[in-house]
Amino acid sequence: MAKIQRTLGMVKPCNFKNSKSIMTNIKDAGFTLSGATCFRWSKQAAAEFYIEHKDKPFYGELIDYLTEGDVLVFVLEGEDVVSRFRKFVGNTDPKKAAKGTLRALYGESKARNGIHSSANVGDAEREIALSGVMAVDAGS
Repeated sequence: MAKIQRTLGMVKPCNFKNSKSIMTNIKDAGFTLSGATCFRWSKQAAAEFYIEHKDKPFYGELIDYLTEGDVLVFVLEGEDVVSRFRKFVGNTDPKKAAKGTLRALYGESKARNGIHSSANVGDAEREIALSGVMAVDAGS
């Protein structure tokens, strides 16, 4: 039996208005939600969240984008959920994202792709801790 993983997803500010529809798509695709919260990132917290991009030319724009409005941050859990959810979210460039993926449906551009998904299990755990999403035990 495969190990149960957790991953973090985020509806970014440009898509906050579409949160209900996005979450319906996620649930309809069979993902298990174990926690969610809405808030607005501070510049400092957003910079820490995306620290892996610190030396990239788009970093400042990314932080500005993430802090321009409210976000919906959520935790999903299940077998191989990190890679399954990344596939469901799609390519970072909505124009290159497969039809039916969240970024193809909701992304505006590569810079404003609308949805975040953790890259790997380690990133997921770090991002969950930083975002403060309290995952609930699905069995309780």
